[in-house]
Amino acid sequence: MRSRALIALAAFAAACSHEPANQSASTANVDPHSGHVMEVSGAAVADPMSTTQGTAGIPAGAADAAARLAASPRHGEWVKVAWTPGSADSLMAWIVYPEKKIKAPVVVVIHEIFGLSTWVRGVTDQLAADGFIAIAPDLLSRVRGGPSADELPSDSARKLIQGVNVAEMNRGVAAVANYGMALPAASKKYGVVGYCWGGSATFNHAVFNQKGLGAAVVYYGTSAARDSMPKIQAPVLGLYGGNDARVNATIGWADSTMKTLNKSYTFSIFEGAGHGFLRAQDQPLNLEAAKKAWPQTLAFFRDNLK
Repeated sequence: MRSRALIALAAFAAACSHEPANQSASTANVDPHSGHVMEVSGAAVADPMSTTQGTAGIPAGAADAAARLAASPRHGEWVKVAWTPGSADSLMAWIVYPEKKIKAPVVVVIHEIFGLSTWVRGVTDQLAADGFIAIAPDLLSRVRGGPSADELPSDSARKLIQGVNVAEMNRGVAAVANYGMALPAASKKYGVVGYCWGGSATFNHAVFNQKGLGAAVVYYGTSAARDSMPKIQAPVLGLYGGNDARVNATIGWADSTMKTLNKSYTFSIFEGAGHGFLRAQDQPLNLEAAKKAWPQTLAFFRDNLK
């Protein structure tokens, strides 16, 4: 079972080919005592002349993510998180806090095949705007030689991600979820959302079924293996573009298998939208899909992470 899941995730990484917008590196200095990194504002990666921030109320598309981050009033920072409790081996994660009086649930954002990009940090910021403590791990930390806040070029990230297997991905997601839930401002429940490679990883993390997982949202990622689905306990929501036959070929059997197992799996297919529609909002039908998918995402998390 593990070998099939590992092969599936590696194959999905090799198949993803949606190109990101230009990416800029950001750097930060790690405090070796606290594990925290000097806060990095979005201005470090933004074009100072840009006034475009995308559509309000949903994550910015790739073209507008840097400008949105530059204008964000929320507290975001890089943190260094141990892969396992007490371990000196660590990974970097970008965390953003909501502005609210009460404790907030945690949402882990699993990046695409392109690694922890500016766009993914923008999605994380939007989740915080919507009331969640949002944290995005850099799951390439080990294969890139250690924790870093530098943004990788897309070609480099795509090569490295083939070295991240399902077990490694689950360790990283679990590590940052536990880090988030241990924060004084957090409630003890978390959700996970991922995109493309991260969407497939999200389905596989539902199989992993760590304590505290309350919901999984899969954006245009292939489904977990049929014989792994009995392990799933958290409800799963799938959000897919209509023009994405490769990914959508896995929806039917996921639906029938989950129903047979009496598991919760709901999904929406947005006609005319392509793979990566939340990122590629410069295409009108992708933007329309994003406007419909994001409210579903929030409603699903709010219902299941109470």
